[in-house]
Amino acid sequence: MVATAATSAFLPIPSPASDAVGKTSGNAVGGVPASIDTPATNAKSKSISSGRLQVKANAQAPPKINGTKVGSMESLRTEDMSPPPRTFINQLPDWSMLLAAITTIFLAAEKQWMMLDWKPKRADMLVDPFGLGQIVQDGFVFRQNFSIRSYEIGADRTASVETLMNHLQETALNHVKNVGLLADGFGSTPEMYKRNLIWVVTKMQVAFDRYPTWGDVVQVDTWVAASGKNGMRRDWLVRDSNTGEILTRATSLWVMMNKETRRLSKIPDEVRGEIGSYFVDSPPLVDDDGRKLPKLDENTAEHIRTGLTPRWSDLDVNQHVNNVKYVGWILESAPLEILETHELAGMTLEYRRECMRDSVLQSLTSIVDKGCGDTSHPGIVECQHLLRLEGGGEVVKGRTKWRPKFVDKIGSFGQIPHESA
Repeated sequence: MVATAATSAFLPIPSPASDAVGKTSGNAVGGVPASIDTPATNAKSKSISSGRLQVKANAQAPPKINGTKVGSMESLRTEDMSPPPRTFINQLPDWSMLLAAITTIFLAAEKQWMMLDWKPKRADMLVDPFGLGQIVQDGFVFRQNFSIRSYEIGADRTASVETLMNHLQETALNHVKNVGLLADGFGSTPEMYKRNLIWVVTKMQVAFDRYPTWGDVVQVDTWVAASGKNGMRRDWLVRDSNTGEILTRATSLWVMMNKETRRLSKIPDEVRGEIGSYFVDSPPLVDDDGRKLPKLDENTAEHIRTGLTPRWSDLDVNQHVNNVKYVGWILESAPLEILETHELAGMTLEYRRECMRDSVLQSLTSIVDKGCGDTSHPGIVECQHLLRLEGGGEVVKGRTKWRPKFVDKIGSFGQIPHESA
């Protein structure tokens, strides 16, 4: 028995299945084996069985006692086919597959990132690309960029006057906001808000040197200065952000008004202490036109437009018509022959009273200087304007100056020639 056990540890043991098949075959055909083992076949069989030698040797097959097998080979076969015992090592995930998946995701993301065109197409897009604005020149000047949109241009393919005026108003409010003085009012400082005070414009002078076109980026600088004892002056300088060319210059005068009583007010010392440190000692960008605006009525006006009413969208947060809307109403009565052949070169507006949402207005225009004697010929044209209530109260008085359009020279005033349309 001991010899048999020792032998079985080093020599292959025929499987019971082959023994059973051989016995069965021999009994079935009269003891004749089902196959004849040739030397070549025996060699192949030995090479095949050698792969199972170590496993079977370790299995320690039970020996035979008196020709009888001890134990069952079925249990051995079951143990050979069972999975290895669960340990900490073989329960860990396949890290190689996880790392491969992560690498694939990163490579795909990098490819998509490289396909995006993040490079600016123009150098002017590098400066304030989001148009948020910034304080420059030692904190005295506020600068903001604006891109001219397709819906902001008019029939001449240039930015409308209302668009440029809105840029001026937007930078004024953002200036107050960026220095931390914007309260709940429309441009009111905290001390103004406590006293129910708001800013109102009394005079605006604008010079349009050249109009930007669709896609241009304009750079607007604005600052404030003192104007007398109870006023403030605000200037704007508009440039082409790419070339630095001056496009528009503007100067305005502002006073305080009580929001409840609608009466003008002096600047309180507390408010002056808030804004005084931001005043710049500099002359106005536009020289004051000291000429008195003549009286204009239905007898002296050549063009009258009646029935103008503000819409709800024309009101600002102070519940009166925004001052930019007045510009559009004034131009409503401008003669069509001037609008077709000339462009606005400058204007002076004097604001007399508020316009509320229930107001009905009239726009009156009179041509006082036709340049060369006829508006169809090149020459400067000057007009007088009046925007008044139907009851007779003056709202805005103004003077405009118009220059001829140069539609055949694209570089003269930002125009596009007809053949390029």
